[in-house]
Amino acid sequence: MTGGRLKRLKKYLDQTFLMTYGDGLSNVNIKKLINFHKQNKKMITLTAVRPPARFGAIKINGNFVEYFREKNSLDEGWINGGFFAMEPELIDHIKNDQIFLEQEPFKKAAKLKQISAFKHYGFWQCMDTLRDKEILEEAIKNKKYID
Repeated sequence: MTGGRLKRLKKYLDQTFLMTYGDGLSNVNIKKLINFHKQNKKMITLTAVRPPARFGAIKINGNFVEYFREKNSLDEGWINGGFFAMEPELIDHIKNDQIFLEQEPFKKAAKLKQISAFKHYGFWQCMDTLRDKEILEEAIKNKKYID
């Protein structure tokens, strides 16, 4: 459990720390993420990204297609990109080893207005499926992750 793993590190975390899930590749500017976190003075700063769109869109009027548009990441909403700056007091909100960080701790922090979103417009790609792996291999081969 993501929360439980973090809770086990409590004795080592006595100042602002960084965390990532480790299942994605991004060119997030870590210095800018940390500066944003310190300026906003929140317990958690997550990196918000727009996921690569998987499908094109069509507009239907009655039985007729009015337009077809290729996939575009701007069609998607913001998601948690998995790169964080956090304050040690977050760990006090993790009850035990069986807690998902994204559930109770993050929901409570959001309710307390203690999560800020650092919007990242650069490269980001998760690696959850074979398709994602192939996309990442292609991006690395063609250096698409470099701004």
